[in-house]
Amino acid sequence: MVRRIIQIDEEKCNGCGLCANACHEGAIGVTGGKAKLLRDDYCDGLGDCLPACPVDAIHFVEREAADYDREAVAANQKKKAGPVQPVPVASSQLRQWPVQIKLVAVNAPFLEGADLLIAADCTAYAYGNFHQEFMHGRVTLVGCPKLDDGDYSEKLTQIIRQNHIRSVTVVRMEVPCCAGIEHAAMTALENSGKRIPWQTVTISKNGRVLE
Repeated sequence: MVRRIIQIDEEKCNGCGLCANACHEGAIGVTGGKAKLLRDDYCDGLGDCLPACPVDAIHFVEREAADYDREAVAANQKKKAGPVQPVPVASSQLRQWPVQIKLVAVNAPFLEGADLLIAADCTAYAYGNFHQEFMHGRVTLVGCPKLDDGDYSEKLTQIIRQNHIRSVTVVRMEVPCCAGIEHAAMTALENSGKRIPWQTVTISKNGRVLE
């Protein structure tokens, strides 16, 4: 069939390969230092390669050519991509249930002798290695002061006062609304009358630990 298809002027071509990179279908390759149309049926005739050429060596022509073969292109792309590598799944470090501050009983057995992690809900989504770096070896309590009614400080005070808590780690986002969970934890530590090692870690919106 006669259709629109690209044509490469090899005399102008400098072999830079930009057109091959711009061709998502894999119709163009660089051989012998020159770009070449490898297969007519891989060229969709849309010309993504034209603006990529710095020496104006590619143009459209109307000529007899095999029809564009979408299935062959897809198969070629899959072949080049190779097998999909599975993303390693890290094991969960969750040690207890429930985790929501409002649902945890103040005398829950898992609280006794615990290293306590008090985390804002969003932190586990923002920080990719949250389980391994923060939850490992700790009892996790989560909440969102912006969405939940009331103040966590009274409940956290009871938890710290009525249990042997070895340490407290607060993980919050950098956004202003997360200051509420940090304030509640610090108030609870003060009101409990106990001297317990504590730290606050702040996560940025793009998933970094802020100093």
